[in-house]
Formats: sequence, structure tokens, C-alpha cells
Amino acid sequence: MTILLTIFLLSLLTALLLTPLAARWGTRLGLVDKPSGRKVHKKPIPRVGGVAIFLAFYIPLSVLLPLRTELVPQIVLKPSLLWLLGGSVLVFLMGVVDDVRGLPPRVKFALQGVAAFMAYLAGVRFSVIALPWDSIVSLGALSLPFSIFWFLLVVNAINLIDGLDGLAAGVTLFASMTLMALSLLGQNTLMAVGFAGLAGACLGFLRYNFNPASIFMGDGGSYFLGYMLASLSLLGSMKSQATVAILIPFIALGLPLMDTLLAPIRRFFLGQPLFQPDRSHIHHRLLQMGFSHRKAVLVMYSATIFFGLTALLVVNMRDERAGLILVTLAVCLIFGIRKLGYLEYLAVDKMIGYFQDVTDEMGLNRDRRTFLSLQIAIGEAHDPQELWDRIVDALIPLRIDRAELHFNDQCFGTSPLKKDYFWSPVELPSDRSTCGHSLMAMELPLVDQSKSFGTLSLKKDLIADPISHYTLRRIEHLRRSVVSKLIALEDEISVKEVTQRSQKVLQNLSTKPVGMNSFIPPAMGPKVP
Repeated sequence: MTILLTIFLLSLLTALLLTPLAARWGTRLGLVDKPSGRKVHKKPIPRVGGVAIFLAFYIPLSVLLPLRTELVPQIVLKPSLLWLLGGSVLVFLMGVVDDVRGLPPRVKFALQGVAAFMAYLAGVRFSVIALPWDSIVSLGALSLPFSIFWFLLVVNAINLIDGLDGLAAGVTLFASMTLMALSLLGQNTLMAVGFAGLAGACLGFLRYNFNPASIFMGDGGSYFLGYMLASLSLLGSMKSQATVAILIPFIALGLPLMDTLLAPIRRFFLGQPLFQPDRSHIHHRLLQMGFSHRKAVLVMYSATIFFGLTALLVVNMRDERAGLILVTLAVCLIFGIRKLGYLEYLAVDKMIGYFQDVTDEMGLNRDRRTFLSLQIAIGEAHDPQELWDRIVDALIPLRIDRAELHFNDQCFGTSPLKKDYFWSPVELPSDRSTCGHSLMAMELPLVDQSKSFGTLSLKKDLIADPISHYTLRRIEHLRRSVVSKLIALEDEISVKEVTQRSQKVLQNLSTKPVGMNSFIPPAMGPKVP
């Protein structure tokens, strides 16, 4: 315990000394975070606190660990620590460059993947998953993608929650304390030392980062903290009595991971780009619910502590009691997500409507297949009159009460075809047809990109028969089918007109006397004796 306390205090003091220096350095170089629509601060604040965190973590470890002879063999026998050192330096430098110049998302994901792969090659990976009820699942070939996904998830989770003063550093502090305790339970002293250094660096940085913050950690700090949490939790779980699985680190880091996993789901259902920043993260939701900046952070601190205590309970209860704890945790999560307003995207009625729309678009719905056959029949019409009859057949299942089709004068060229069609199976009430309060009236222009053929007018009494869920969609499908057929009919009629003119010209030429026998050129006539 002495080494843990010493590392913690040295990292704390180092962070307390270096963070103000980093703030002045960042302000002098113009490395500040300016206010914007997604930011909650109102003035530029330096964002190079990650430099102080990085140094506060590594300086005490590099000075003190070689002096502890009992830990030196563990370091020498763990070449993976050198790979982790390289990976952490890589993501830290990438974050600093992103803070200074900005990097495309693809480049950042690629570099994060490289750092994760470095850890995988060093043996920091998920090989098996041990569940609380003493069952073990081997990952096999899925070990590589699973391990890289874990690193990407945790790294970006800490980055995403870094939206309020002191939030990312505080969550990392409490998660590190929890994982340090779990490492000690598994008699993994070296990983516990790493978590102690991480916790001390975060606590010292919080002195200047808690609301109102005078410095931000930036992407360099958040990426570094996320990478160290992902790697140390995985290393600490390899020899722990319960955390040979992903389950315990997942619980301990539950808050940032939940926020990260909810973000793409939320954006998917809202039709937004999956990686587009927004103001719907958990801390934004708390602010929208009326919490002050500081109270929102404290609520998320409390949630992190709750997840940490749950992880400790699951470690010490590897029987049916662990399952009960997990069920209780799941209920609490559902309640919290519902309270934050996220379940409105996953409401039963909205999900049913969404899947109905999907099945309708794919043609799995029986009514959609039936209407598709009517569209095919429209496409097989041979003339405008037959086309109108097929349109009426399609309007009957839609329960349309009146339909009119008007062709433009220019439609179908000079062909003497009927221009107006009318159909009405019922008589619409005159009072509603005039006031329009319960009458759906639609004027559908039959328009191609280059030409207007006319108008299809539809009316329906909504009191006598409300429209179905798909009526408007069917009407648009009908309009498109009619326009496509009108284009084909116009081409056919144009070809017929040209053919008829050609035949008439040929017929006139064949009936007109040419007089070839009565006309002999003088040069070719018989000679006069």
C-alpha cells in the first residue's frame, strides 16, 4: 500500500505544479478552446491540460518504480508495458496535434486502431470472457476485433464525455479508484500502481478543471486517459479473480461507455450522421433538465461511483447473487435512460411504425404487393382510356371518393384523344366539399423532368372513411407509375403518327401517274431519217 500511496501523492503534486504552467503556455501560444454552439463555456480557455496529465502520470512512475526492487522483475517480464508506453504516446501526440491543427475523423480512428493493435501484439487482449456464473466463453478469431473495439470504445468514450468542466477527469478518477481496488483483489500490484498514478494525475488536474475551469485537457488528455483506462483495465483483468472478462471493466466504466453506445443509436433513429457531434449527450440532457453545470457533473460523479460499487459487488459474488445485481443494474439503467428522454426514440409505437414502413418499402406487406400489381397493370395500358381504367382500379382500394384526370392541350401531340376523365363512386356531401374541413383534396401534377402532361385530382371524405397509414405513399407511387406510362404512351403515339404520315406519303406516290413511257428525253429518242 505504501507504493500506491506514494505514486498517488507524487502524481497529484506533479499535476498541481504542471497544470498552471500548461495553462500559461497554452494561452501564450493561442491554443485555446473558443466558445461555440456546442460548448457551454463563454470565453476562450486553454486546452493543453493533457500535457500536464501525461507528465504527471509518467514522471513519478519513471522515477519511483526502478527504486522498488519487488516491482522491477514484473516490469522486465512484461514487454507489453513498452508497447503500451508507445501506444499511449501515439494517442497523446495525436490528440495534441488534433488540438493544434485538427485531424480528420478517419485519421484519428486509424491512429487509434494502430495504437490498439500495438497493445494487441504485446498480449493486451481479450482471449476469453468469464461471466459471473463461472462460465467461460473463448473468443478465438474474434479476439483481435473485440480487443481493438474495446480500445476504440473506451478512448472515444472519455473524449465524448469531456463536455463539462471536470467531468472527464472526475469520471476517470473514480473509475481508476475502482479498477485499482479490483487489481488489488486480484493481487495485481503493478496494475494497481498504474491506476494510482492515473487517479493522482486526474485529481491534481481537477483542482484547475472543476467548474469554473481555467484549463481543459483537450483531445490529447482525453485520448491518453481513455487509452490508459482501456489498457490497464484489460491488463488488470488478466489475473484478477473475476475480471478475466470484459464484464467488470464494462461496469466500472459504465457511464462513459453508455453515453458512447447511445450516441450512434440516437443519431441512427434520427437520421443523422452517426459520428456528427450534437448536444444530446448525457451531460447535455442534464443541463436541459434544469441542472446547473456543477450539479450535472456531481450527478455523473455519483453515477460513476454507483457503477464502481456495483463492479466491486459482482467481483465478490460469483453466484446467483451476481446475476441479481446485474438485473438490478439493468433496471436502474433503463430507468435512467428513460428519465433522460432517450427511450422516446425506442418507444413501442415508433418502433412498430418504423418496421411497418421498412416492410412496406421492401414489399413484404401484402397490401403493398397487391398495389404493386395494380402499378404493373398501369404500365401495361395501351392507350389513355385503358390507362384511366387502370388508374380507377388502383384508386378503389385506396377508397378515393372522386378522381379527375385532365391532360394538357399539348399532350400527345395532335392526336384527337380524349383530354378529360372523371370518376366518382359516391356523392360527396356539398357542405364539406365547400368548407373543406373534412375533405382531403389533392392536385397531383403529372410532371416529368422536361414536360407536364396534366393533373390528377383526388378527393376523399375523411369523416366517412379516414385515410390509412400508407394512403399518401400509395398515391405518390400511383402518380409516378402514371407519369412513366404517359411518357411511354407519348412515344408510342409519336411513332404511330410518323408511321401514318410515311404510309400516306408512300400511298400518294404510288397512286399518282408518273408518265415514264410518254416522256423520252430528246437525246435518247429515235433518229428522224
